[in-house]
Amino acid sequence: MMRPLLVRTRLDLDATLAAHRAVQSTVALVPTMGALHAGHAELIRRARDEAAVVVVSIFVNPTQFGLGEDLDRYPRQLAADVALCAAGGVDVVFAPDVHAIYPEGPGRGISIDPGPDGRLLEGASRPTHFAGVLTVVTKLFALVRPQVAVFGEKDYQQLVLITRLARDLCLPIRVLGVPTVRAEDGLAVSSRNAYLDADGRTAAAVLSRALVAGQAQQRAGADAAGAAARQLLERETAVDIDYVAVTDRVLGPAPQTGEARLLVATRVGATRLIDNAALSLGG
Repeated sequence: MMRPLLVRTRLDLDATLAAHRAVQSTVALVPTMGALHAGHAELIRRARDEAAVVVVSIFVNPTQFGLGEDLDRYPRQLAADVALCAAGGVDVVFAPDVHAIYPEGPGRGISIDPGPDGRLLEGASRPTHFAGVLTVVTKLFALVRPQVAVFGEKDYQQLVLITRLARDLCLPIRVLGVPTVRAEDGLAVSSRNAYLDADGRTAAAVLSRALVAGQAQQRAGADAAGAAARQLLERETAVDIDYVAVTDRVLGPAPQTGEARLLVATRVGATRLIDNAALSLGG
């Protein structure tokens, strides 16, 4: 098992990738905030299938955290992250400091407006979140210049917006979404699951059950699917619901029939959790 090359600066990253670019190797990027887990391992595996060179970025991006959110306590474990990358055959780990990404300081330069769909759902609860996400992703795309970028479907709204970012800015990058990886109890794996105590973990498992309940009603339409998911969430007193929504595949109004998405967001104690599932309405 070869250890990936760990680079910390933009100059070192460019020098590292120059040789690969010279022989026109395909490059896949997996952007992360670290605290890597089985979900990230699956993203890396898919990236390995897609490209000759796999780059994993590890950067806890301050501009996607709002006031009072968990920036300071977000888990940071670089040594363990590099070990997971090594096990997955990653070639380069790019772990810059804040100055490397924001030379003038976070929030002081040009940022990306996520548009109307960035102000729905997660954007309504976290108004600055997607501007921060799209800005840092654009910077990483510019620095790494990948042909493929790999993201998880667990953050479904993020995936839709990044796909749109690449399309609308005419970036020569294929954005690949990878299905959510789940634990045995159905909970979507997430770095924030580490915040849950035993009782919180038990309560959080209701999210996946709510999605299954929604899917069981998908033939009855969007309203029925959303109501079934909400009813199950409401039975768990330890869970505070932020939203339960059914949209089309790209966050527009849900169709009467056809492909759609069921998205939920909750808090379990102080921990915010999101999840989603595909629907096939009507039929």
